[in-house]
Amino acid sequence: MKRGVFAAISLGIFVCLLLLGFSDSYAAEKVYSFKFAQFMPSEHIITMNTQEWCKEVERRTNGRVKVTLYPGSTMMPVQQTYDSVTKGIADMGFGIFAYHRGRFPLTEVIDLPLGYKKASVATRMINEYYKKFNPKELADTKVLWLSTHGPGILSLKKPINRLEDIKGLKVRCSGLGTKIVTALGAAPVSLPITDAYDALSKGVAEGLLLDIGGVHNYSLGDVVKYHVENFGSAYVTGFYAVMNKDKWKGLPPDLQKIIDTINAEWIEKAAAVWDQWDANGREAMKKKGNTFIRLSKEEDARWAEKMKPILAEYVQTTKSKGLPGDQALQFCLDYLKKNDK
Repeated sequence: MKRGVFAAISLGIFVCLLLLGFSDSYAAEKVYSFKFAQFMPSEHIITMNTQEWCKEVERRTNGRVKVTLYPGSTMMPVQQTYDSVTKGIADMGFGIFAYHRGRFPLTEVIDLPLGYKKASVATRMINEYYKKFNPKELADTKVLWLSTHGPGILSLKKPINRLEDIKGLKVRCSGLGTKIVTALGAAPVSLPITDAYDALSKGVAEGLLLDIGGVHNYSLGDVVKYHVENFGSAYVTGFYAVMNKDKWKGLPPDLQKIIDTINAEWIEKAAAVWDQWDANGREAMKKKGNTFIRLSKEEDARWAEKMKPILAEYVQTTKSKGLPGDQALQFCLDYLKKNDK
């Protein structure tokens, strides 16, 4: 009898250990699958960079995390990306801060005309800004990485060299660009970028405010021939790559650590890709016979001076909301002075 009881207990222990081992094995092999919304088309250089991130995550997690990219706004319009991520419609999303004007008031400092020269410096800066200020406006998602395109400059149908030359020119712009164009003395023509080619061709606009990579992307070098390197008054546009916070919390710590490591590396990868985006645009414009006009140091300073009321308005607006806009602005200006030479 005792021998039978012992055998039954031994068998029970064996089965429990077997099940426990199976459970541990199952947990270790669990696959986490996510959907990543991207508004740019699949062949876009930035989309390909995001796709590379997805593959790198799968590779380094040994297939335990799989991310499927949905380019071309196939999941939702770009204006809905951030909300879609917070609501779990998309697990991850790549979008534009400017398309949520007012929702990220402190982070709007990045899009101001601060005098940018390189996309890579601006991309590093927006990530340093995030680490330093940890803005509450981004606390409802897990920030993967942030980035910006290159300096937004004037591309025109005729050459100009002085601030006086731009007075009254009809310049296509949107969002904050309207304030920049107005401050420079030009006449803003508010149009979607997809309408810019026709507007320039028909004389509705005589120029536009855009990064040179964007000028190339929309084939605008056919209708504008002169690109003014007004870096002192140049702006950039901030982009976010974020993840649903609950989905992030549902990942085991070891997988979170791996992805965080990749994210840190992706800041530099994104910086390099945006620089390449600009370089491609510049090369394409030169092949079309376009001319780049570099303003003198003194002239560039005059253009930069015209931007000060826009910066002051940002500080006043953020202050009214109890946000340290003055500190964020000074941080960015100091960063650019030190790094964007």
